[in-house]
Order: sequence, then C-alpha cells, then structure tokens
Amino acid sequence: MQLSDRIGRRIKLHDLHVLMAVVQTGSMGKAAALLNTTQSAVSRSIAELEQTIGVRLLDRHAQGVELTHYGRALLKRGTVAFDELKQGVQDIEFLANPGTGELFIGSSSAVSEGIVLTVIDKLFHQYPRATFHLLPIGLPTLYDELRERRIDLGFARIDEPALKPDDVHQEPLFDDQLIVVASSDNPWTRRRKIRLAELLNEPWTWPTAGTTLDKLIVQAFRANGLEAPRPTVYAADINARLRLAATGRFLAVVPANNLRFFTKHESIKMLPVEFSTSYRRIGIITLKNRTLSPLAQLFIKCAHETAKPFARARHGHSVRRPLSKVS
Repeated sequence: MQLSDRIGRRIKLHDLHVLMAVVQTGSMGKAAALLNTTQSAVSRSIAELEQTIGVRLLDRHAQGVELTHYGRALLKRGTVAFDELKQGVQDIEFLANPGTGELFIGSSSAVSEGIVLTVIDKLFHQYPRATFHLLPIGLPTLYDELRERRIDLGFARIDEPALKPDDVHQEPLFDDQLIVVASSDNPWTRRRKIRLAELLNEPWTWPTAGTTLDKLIVQAFRANGLEAPRPTVYAADINARLRLAATGRFLAVVPANNLRFFTKHESIKMLPVEFSTSYRRIGIITLKNRTLSPLAQLFIKCAHETAKPFARARHGHSVRRPLSKVS
C-alpha cells in the first residue's frame, strides 16, 4: 500500500489537531491542558501519527518538544487543511443562516479607526449576528498572522510593492493623506486659508520619530521650503494625538481617513493648510490561494464600496473633502 493510500485511510484529523496544539504550547503536558485531556492521550496521538506517516515529527528534550523538518512540512499543510475545513463549516452556517460567522481582522489603529470601523458599523446593521475580531497588528507581523491563519484579512499601507511577499495579495482602496487638525476652539480654525509657514512655532504632535509617517511629514514641510519643527509630543497612538489636539493647545497630524470614515471626534476640525505631498496608499491584504469565508468576502466588497469616493481621487479628483466639523 502506498503512503498516500495509508494516509487517506488511517490519518486522523484529531491527531493532526493534537500535533498543532503541542507545537502551539511547546510541550505535551501543556497541550493536554489546552485540549482538556491527559498527557498520555496526547503522546499516544503523536505516536500514532508518526507511525502512520513513517517518520519522526517531534524531537523531545528536557525543555519540551520541537518540530523536525518532517513535522514542519506536515504542519504547514495541516494548517491549510484545518483552515479549509473551518471555512467550509462557515460556508454551511452562512447558507443556513446568512449573516452569521466571525471574522478576524488585523490592522494598525490609524487604519482600523477609519475605514475598518466604518465597514464593521455598516455590516452590523445588515448582519447583527456576525462577530468581528479587530486585532492591533501592523506590517510585517501582519503577513505572519495571515500565514498562521490567525487573521482572515488585513488593512495596511501597500505603497511599497517591492516589499510585498509573494504569497500575499494586495487590493488598493484609497490614497490616505495626512492632515493637520486642531480643536474647534483653537483660533486657527477660524481661518479660511493658512500657510504652513505660519504654524512653525505652534506646539505640534505627530507620529514617532524615524517612522515612515514622520518622514512624510518632514517631506511635506520641505516641499513648502521649510525646515520641519520639532514636535512637542511624538505619539505613535493616533488617539493620543487627537486628545492632545482636543485640548485646544496642540496641532496634530493624523491620517485623513480617521476623520472621513468612522468619526467620533466632535471637537476636532481639519485646518485648511496644504499637506499635499504626504500620503500613503491603504489597501486590503489577504493570503493567496486561501479560501475566504462569505463574511470576509462581504467585508471586502463593503470596504471597496465605502472607499469609492476616495479611490477616485487617484484618477484626477480632489482628495480633500470639506471636514469643517466632524460629528
């Protein structure tokens, strides 16, 4: 009997599941606790799996267990198999009761608080029984999370195609500008037009020094013939920058999508100052050759529909919309 025939007749999904749990936890004992079974039962499943395939899958040592190269090969395919089965179950659930299911989404807070929350809000009204898991993940970690099937799709900056791995697919949504915002009580919000040079001596807050966004902001100043001021507060978290702006004392630099899509910052206004050289392309990232659940497909479709007005900006329309007050 050939190996493929033996596997087809004798390999058990339960044993594969046990192997995945052992690798995830790092030991037989921890895997047993995770699976609510005994360590001897876990050991027996691994032994039966190794006997069926005919090679050693795990190296045992005092610190725990480690996959052999045979084990890594099997686990890579096993992860895909379990993911396809899970997606099949979700397809059946969706057919039986449209709108059910759960979706795992990876995104930075700067993107999730704009387009992602907007789409979730729209889909919730249509499919209130769906569950969404929003995880704070940025590149390049997002790629690993997709490969491990811990997330279904990601939202991130995709304007560096040379850095894109071969096993992922990217769908552009819109070009996201950086804008300058202030509290509605700030005197600058009463102006109809502001030159960037007039704001040089104001207290600023923008993303962490040395990051891509920090470099884009510096470029925006230089495009206007100015040397960028040193911010009073470098803050990676966009909510921190918005809260500082809301005090009325700080000018903050944030992505426009945070105010254009899911808006909750009623006291924040965009200043009419040119920041045209600073933008980034935002898109959806998925794993190639992976079957997406019906809910994931709905989410992607809704994201494209939501982003349409801003996607057109790449084809000659103005990106700037009136943001005099966000409600």
